[in-house]
Amino acid sequence: MVLVDSSVWIEYFRGNESVLQLNDLIETNNICINDLILAELIPSIIHTNEDELKELLMSVTKIRLDINWNQIIQMQIENLRNGINKVGIADLIIAQNAIDNDLVLYAVDKHFPLMSTVLGIRLYY
Repeated sequence: MVLVDSSVWIEYFRGNESVLQLNDLIETNNICINDLILAELIPSIIHTNEDELKELLMSVTKIRLDINWNQIIQMQIENLRNGINKVGIADLIIAQNAIDNDLVLYAVDKHFPLMSTVLGIRLYY
């Protein structure tokens, strides 16, 4: 399964061709999402009255979030030790969720490839 980050969804909704391989993942039903990613996306979707899009996102397989704050702290320490700065807590939680559930992460934020070498996140390209 591939955990699709909000950064990919946003680019996909904008029609950015660099993330059009998401179509293949959707067609094969090989994607998942979590409540944090939904919380990043749903408010603006509701604000723009895109009810059908909201329902589609809500129908994607949802992975439970079990946040281990000690693990999050350790991940951030490892990032800082390796010169990876300014990683937000939300992205650390998403990375932890992918690692703990043995998921591949599909994200276009620049710090995920950097973190993957330090934290062992498997990324989808």
